[in-house]
Amino acid sequence: MKHWITGAAAALVVGLSPVASAAETMRVTLQLPETHSVVHNWKDFQALVEEESGGELKLNLFPAAQLFKDKEIPGAVGTGAVEAGSVFIGRYAGAVPAVDVISIPFIFDGESHIRAAVAPGSELRTMMDAAILKETNNRVLWWQAFGRNIYLNNDSAIVQPSDMAEQKVRTYGKVQGWTIQALGGAPTLMSGSKQFLAYQQGAVDVGMTGVSSVKTRSLYEVMDHMTLTFDSAIEFVAVINNDFYESLSDEHKAIINAAAAEVEQKLRDQIYAEEASIVEEMKAKMTVVELSVEQRADWVEATAGVVDRFVEETGETGAAAVAAVKAAMTN
Repeated sequence: MKHWITGAAAALVVGLSPVASAAETMRVTLQLPETHSVVHNWKDFQALVEEESGGELKLNLFPAAQLFKDKEIPGAVGTGAVEAGSVFIGRYAGAVPAVDVISIPFIFDGESHIRAAVAPGSELRTMMDAAILKETNNRVLWWQAFGRNIYLNNDSAIVQPSDMAEQKVRTYGKVQGWTIQALGGAPTLMSGSKQFLAYQQGAVDVGMTGVSSVKTRSLYEVMDHMTLTFDSAIEFVAVINNDFYESLSDEHKAIINAAAAEVEQKLRDQIYAEEASIVEEMKAKMTVVELSVEQRADWVEATAGVVDRFVEETGETGAAAVAAVKAAMTN
């Protein structure tokens, strides 16, 4: 667990007690603002768990990075500095490089393919959940759909892959950085909470994020163009410290598992409906660029080498993850 010392140390700063003293109260660290659907998803989970347990299980939610920054969450949960949290799945790439498979550009052929690939019990899901638990002591309760990747910029629209050349681009993971390099741009890794100021101050030329963040973080106030490449999936995971989970009664585990399954499906349905409605809403605030079939094909061709780079770096496990994603498209 030496990879996660940073998170454990951060717990001392905010005065959190170790997991053993938390009894059956779950403190949940979240990096997104309280208005975001991912946080509302936890509120739905909270209501179900507290009701079904008759109040024997309690949840305290801490949104907007009150306790930990996103990169610290896997360590904080794994060491027991906090019982549970939500984090972008790419934050586990240091311990489980294959999780970045979902970030490979255009590996998914639309929403239905994403749903099939990451569904509970799918080959990919089973593989990733087990690896995260083994390497980090984070038990995955459910995956939280965040939507699909898009780009933001000012002045002129991004339409062709060549429009990304020599642009400084905000990214949120290693494979996203490879994508920008394949397009001739310069990636800059940056947490989601820093986007608004970075765009406002011109620290980067292009933003990379999900549609929901354009609204909840008010990014339309500092960027006037949004290009819907939808080139990769953005997935968060809701995780719990495994030692805490195993300390619970079988009854309480069953309540948590059932609630997780229910809220996962609810959020996934909501996110894709919300994605479409937010796009329509943003058309009144910024220029929205939707790629034609031909334009999308140009992007696919320009980024085709990323999957080879991914397999080369992650080896057999990464190759198996790629195969699992592709198999989900045909099942």
